[in-house]
Amino acid sequence: MSDVFPKWTNKLPIRVIFGLILLGGATVAGLTYYATPKYTRVGYQPVQPVAFSHAIHADQLGLDCRYCHNGVESSWFSNVPAASVCMNCHNQVLKDDPKLALVRESFETGDPIPWVQIHKVPDYVYFNHSVHVNRGFSCVECHGPVNKMDEVYHAKPFGMSFCLECHRDPAAKIRPVDQVTNLDWTWDSDPEKAAQMQQAQGEQLVHDWRVESLVNCSACHR
Repeated sequence: MSDVFPKWTNKLPIRVIFGLILLGGATVAGLTYYATPKYTRVGYQPVQPVAFSHAIHADQLGLDCRYCHNGVESSWFSNVPAASVCMNCHNQVLKDDPKLALVRESFETGDPIPWVQIHKVPDYVYFNHSVHVNRGFSCVECHGPVNKMDEVYHAKPFGMSFCLECHRDPAAKIRPVDQVTNLDWTWDSDPEKAAQMQQAQGEQLVHDWRVESLVNCSACHR
């Protein structure tokens, strides 16, 4: 056999296996990097066409989330407000500010402002905002402390394990419906008491509102 096959062929199987391992690892790494959209990554913070500060509007001025995202209680998605909503205030407040030139242009022409979407789930995932909001789950549970953000960024991972953590124990996240958009709300100013009340009161709310802890695949993948 040594006259038929050169000696280097003795190492060929090992080299082939090693090459396949390298190729497989590179393929998985490449697909993970290129097939994972930026908006699923914690910390993703694109530059928006208009510098809108939630910290000023939602925190300092105390605007309710639903003033701008007025479809969140009745729709599966949380709508981005039209320029007409902005101009309800900015036709008087900072009406000539150059930073708002695109907002005024959008209002006059009807062309939408090209906001960059930050929060999104894959097309194979079903998520209904109204179901969650109307059952006592606050914006902060998925979007983080938006009212403290000058520029909104992706604060939570949005992976399946993140969703299942809440679905398996909704009592740990639920709150009174009238406090859903009060983003600074807690059960008590003392963190230890707040945690105790969260569990006790949360379990009561889950029972009273018949909140289903759906963990079957069809709940989110339809």
